[in-house]
Amino acid sequence: MKSLFQLSLLTLCLLQIEAVSAHAVVTDYSLKIAPIRANQAEKVELTFNSQVELGLSQIFLVRKGDQHELLKATKGQKNGLIIVEVPPLAPGDYAIRFKVFAADGHLTEDVIHFAVSQ
Repeated sequence: MKSLFQLSLLTLCLLQIEAVSAHAVVTDYSLKIAPIRANQAEKVELTFNSQVELGLSQIFLVRKGDQHELLKATKGQKNGLIIVEVPPLAPGDYAIRFKVFAADGHLTEDVIHFAVSQ
């Protein structure tokens, strides 16, 4: 009986690990090391822990006043790498807001805040 309980507990733990790893989570992004320069179009790289279905995903630039602008994104050469085209921006505070679907269909939403300075 104890053995059956342990096996059931192990199975439940493994299922939970699978459920957690199914979401596309940002593990790194280029804004950490390469800030956006004022008044220049830029490309921001977002690295996810799993493959992303770009056709079902949306990435927005959020401006002051909660104005959302849909951004163009393409797949990078590495698995999970998304390249986002950011238009020229005046100095100020902004955010990139994304809703992405992992390859297995799980939806992830998050926001990355950043500032543009002269």
